[in-house]
Amino acid sequence: MSIVVVGFLAYDTVETAAGTAEEVMGGGGSYFSVSARFFSPVSIVAVVGMDYRQSDLTFFSERGIDIRGIATREGKTTRWHGRYHEDLNKRDTIKLSLNVLENFTPELLPDQRRADYAYLAPNDPDLQEHVLDQLQSPKLVAADLYDYWIENTRPGLARVLPRIQILLCSDGEARLLTGEHNLVKAGRAILKMGPETVLIKRGEYGVLQFSKEGMFAVPAYPLEEVVDPTGAGDTFAGGFMGFLARNGRMSESILRTAVVYGSVMGSFVVEDFSLQRLEKLTWEEVEKRYRAFVELTDSHHARWTSQ
Repeated sequence: MSIVVVGFLAYDTVETAAGTAEEVMGGGGSYFSVSARFFSPVSIVAVVGMDYRQSDLTFFSERGIDIRGIATREGKTTRWHGRYHEDLNKRDTIKLSLNVLENFTPELLPDQRRADYAYLAPNDPDLQEHVLDQLQSPKLVAADLYDYWIENTRPGLARVLPRIQILLCSDGEARLLTGEHNLVKAGRAILKMGPETVLIKRGEYGVLQFSKEGMFAVPAYPLEEVVDPTGAGDTFAGGFMGFLARNGRMSESILRTAVVYGSVMGSFVVEDFSLQRLEKLTWEEVEKRYRAFVELTDSHHARWTSQ
């Protein structure tokens, strides 16, 4: 079944210990859609400037991603320049230029309004509400958070949260939203705000899933080297939502499998800058790592025996 992602496309300059990548494809819409397309048809709603490269639009369309909802406006595409610390969980934003994104109001095409699944990337809650008002009868809507909107638009968030089924957020955002330092308490507190499922992303420590059925913890896939963690969260969301859309139904078992597939996709994107790893990724590699992930986390497959 189809997914519509309302996000943003950007050009990033990223500095990590592994090197520097300049003016590379970025933005939540990019990472989400390229990840989700491994599982389900996906279309993007976003805005770019006149400087957005035609080759990058072709990159999406060659992978079956619907780009009809990408609007081109006078001005420049959104730019982000970030520098990561040696501890890749910490980064500094050197410069953020919203450019054409600053005055963009997302409008869905008629068929996008009929989408079964929708993902709302971090944005002003008023704009997320505007998108929710356009969706006709989605099976599932997921949204992501950003600390700026938590700090500055609480009333808007209070209106959005009861209208979505799944909320994704980082551990820091969960603490900021609830005032709870303990993530178990934070996850349960967010459930009371409206979403049926809450996913708390914890970087190298994995993901916590909360629902009325209980709690599920998934570790991050262990990697010897991480090059660029910029798009890990959005790539996770793409794999997670893509698997749900492919199945077309919801259960606790399907949700948990979706979390694992999301973690698998996130583990690939950090192996190189920007979308370079996902560009070369094959379905066979995804399935191989999924099986390795399950074996790693399933006690029935443990290689160690008690003495």
